Amino acid sequence: MNKYKNLTEIVRKGASQFSSLTAMMYKTADGWQGIRFDELLLKTERLGAALLRLGVKRDENIGIYSQNSPWWAIADYGIYSAGAVTVPVYATNSTVQLAWIVNDSQIRVLFVDDKNRLDAALAAKKNCPGLEKIIAFEKELADETKGVYCLHDLLTAIKDDERQELERRYEAMNPETVASIIYTSGTTGEPKGVMLTHGNFDHQIRAVEKDFKVSPKDRSLCFLPLSHVYERSWSYFVLARGAANWYVSDPKEVLAYLQDARPTIMVSVPRLYEKIYGAVMEKIEQSSAIRRRIFYWAVKTGTNYHSRKFHKKWTSPVLKSLYVLADRLALHKVRDVLGGPKNFLSAGGAALNREIESFFLASGLLICQGYGLTESSPLITANTPTAFKFGSVGRPGIECEVKIDDSGEILARGPNIMKGYYKNEAATTETLRDGWLHTGDVGFIDDEGFLHITDRIKDLIITSGGKNIAPQRIEMILGQDHFIEQAVAIGESRKYISALIVPNFPALEEWAATERLQWKSFADLVKIPEVIAFYKQRIARLSIDLGNYEKVKTFALLKEPFSIDSGELTPSLKVKRKVVNEKYKDIIETLYS
Repeated sequence: MNKYKNLTEIVRKGASQFSSLTAMMYKTADGWQGIRFDELLLKTERLGAALLRLGVKRDENIGIYSQNSPWWAIADYGIYSAGAVTVPVYATNSTVQLAWIVNDSQIRVLFVDDKNRLDAALAAKKNCPGLEKIIAFEKELADETKGVYCLHDLLTAIKDDERQELERRYEAMNPETVASIIYTSGTTGEPKGVMLTHGNFDHQIRAVEKDFKVSPKDRSLCFLPLSHVYERSWSYFVLARGAANWYVSDPKEVLAYLQDARPTIMVSVPRLYEKIYGAVMEKIEQSSAIRRRIFYWAVKTGTNYHSRKFHKKWTSPVLKSLYVLADRLALHKVRDVLGGPKNFLSAGGAALNREIESFFLASGLLICQGYGLTESSPLITANTPTAFKFGSVGRPGIECEVKIDDSGEILARGPNIMKGYYKNEAATTETLRDGWLHTGDVGFIDDEGFLHITDRIKDLIITSGGKNIAPQRIEMILGQDHFIEQAVAIGESRKYISALIVPNFPALEEWAATERLQWKSFADLVKIPEVIAFYKQRIARLSIDLGNYEKVKTFALLKEPFSIDSGELTPSLKVKRKVVNEKYKDIIETLYS
């Protein structure tokens, strides 16, 4: 049974149950500012009325092109208040990508946050005949002669007839009504618009609520893009539970924001945990022998203690005392990096190495790794504080079914599965068959019901010797190294696996300086024999647990990172393998010559 008739009920119930509590926090030049639940309802309803005045029709598609902020969420809820559909656009999308989504989804009204996005929107508008109005979050950007309005100027008192129309539109929305069209990143072609309903998101709230205890006392850090379904669904849940969402406008500043907000809960992609782990381990390796022994003893003790604690097993007084000492000597420092103690952490979007999961658990930080797609709203399976297995992505959520077909592909069905792709019946028919979502991922279910992901079907490397190799496993192992920022495994129809490696240049420069190496540019740095030997040694050590056919035999250090702007990454930071292979084909050939 649905908990919410539609998503506007989150704000309505929040204003009733948590009226004076803080719903949202955001940073300004004057420090952190808050928005209460009752203020959130007032702003979203006023924005809904403003959209009516701008001629927005029921079920009309409205775009949001912005970094994370409370105004992103207010625009989202305001769109729902007007009975319309939210179409998020990644803040990192180019003018061309923006124009494609605006035209495909027939967006007439678009929200933007700053001058950069406004300039891109105005440029896109030249090729988007249907785009009429732009609503900017910053007051100084308004220029009605260009069709640019200020959001804050629109939040005026609601008239009686507007109130009545808002109520009619509220009543017309039900769990089957499309709430949002989210465009997939498009690693292999043009992005597809995933239609998610109010009922899809309602299921996510109920599924998470069952296993993750969150209350008005909690704080969550909102730093993954709200344009992505992962952070979006999670943020609905956070506000539904009366907790406060702290918004990070610049993901690069996440470590500083962690110290300010000191969140008790949060979701993240594995890369954040990998970078912290890599930095800590590199620091430990540079320390004295006695410090290394103390640290590894502390991690072993912490793992033993917290494994027993989370699995509700008896813990001896001796182990408790040893853990207190281990925590005082070393483990609390890991928690401090993440802004203090956490009820739990979540990871999704890519695989997380079980060694890293165990490392954080030793410090009292349980990372609950889950699995899902935009097409599944996203959660399909998840580890939880009461049922987790490292190396897996957990068991199916409530009302979700998961099975593995004869080819090894993971199939899923349930109330979380999308309605279909917007204006793309062929792709919908291909992906949704007999009620089952064909995920495109390969995996298996163990005898305890935990799902394990092997790789993407389309990403599997088949060597010339016929070996099927999962590149993401290799890339995950390499990516945990402090000196490696990005890695892409190569080897399709080749004799062996090679890799393109993007160094963590700040760390590499620091090491190179201690070695008294000379360089003028990154291009010079990656060619120095000592640097290449340094990486060869590290890659060999990292690959020790890989099968011989999986080991990276040769590699190339690249002088610049893969990026969205240069076309190698999607807006959700997934590698476009075909683009990488084509762009670096000459370098790749040298790895096999």
